[in-house]
Amino acid sequence: MIIYTDIVSGDEVLSDTFNIKEVDGIFYECDCRKYLKKGGEDFQLEGANPSAEDAADDEGGEGEAVMVHDIEDQFRLVWLKSEEGMKPSKDAFKSHLKTYMKKVLTKLTEKGAPAETIDAFKKGAPAGVKKILSNYDNYDVLMGTSMDGDAMHILIDFRDDGVTPYALLWKHGLEEVKV
Repeated sequence: MIIYTDIVSGDEVLSDTFNIKEVDGIFYECDCRKYLKKGGEDFQLEGANPSAEDAADDEGGEGEAVMVHDIEDQFRLVWLKSEEGMKPSKDAFKSHLKTYMKKVLTKLTEKGAPAETIDAFKKGAPAGVKKILSNYDNYDVLMGTSMDGDAMHILIDFRDDGVTPYALLWKHGLEEVKV
């Protein structure tokens, strides 16, 4: 299994369990699922025996259910919701992208990435930024668990069918970790 971590923050943001497609030589795109998750719901291993304290806390109620994206839930990404005033404005996001591009370029250079990789990033990044900013209002914006403002922001939009969500991530801002 391959886990993709953010090259800036080290947050886990993607894995090869998703159907990943390269787009424009600069992005990775993967379809997501959206589902209803009950509040406080955590996985429990099959056959596990909950402790007596946990059983005492269980009031038998349904709890509050929320809609989540599988990528958001799986990697504990933090959704910057517009209605809560957390989604950056378009200008603020443009400023973030400038900072992020510089950090990725620095990290690629530090890690000794091949010249072709660095050149591909430099060549494709401006078109990638333009693509994102032209569609920014449609994106949901998510961050990794570290909440590092300079790190990659994962963007979620819907396909043309209006039903299938997909995530957009910067290809060069990810590092593969085999587990």
